[in-house]
Amino acid sequence: MTIDRYLRLIAGAIVMATVALGHFVNPWWFAFTAFVGLNLFQSAFTNWCPMMTMLARMGVPATAPTSCDKP
Repeated sequence: MTIDRYLRLIAGAIVMATVALGHFVNPWWFAFTAFVGLNLFQSAFTNWCPMMTMLARMGVPATAPTSCDKP
């Protein structure tokens, strides 16, 4: 998987978890949901988000290998 796919996976999981926490535990969890949404919004314009930087440092590939890359 690539950075973009991991980013969508992580953001979606965080949004789902914080919405559930906001509903069942404490409404302040919705603030974290808004924070994730704001980061996704700004990354659409800047093509940068903190999670992308962390994933790149962990060695997640930026692009998927193509059929030409296989031996």
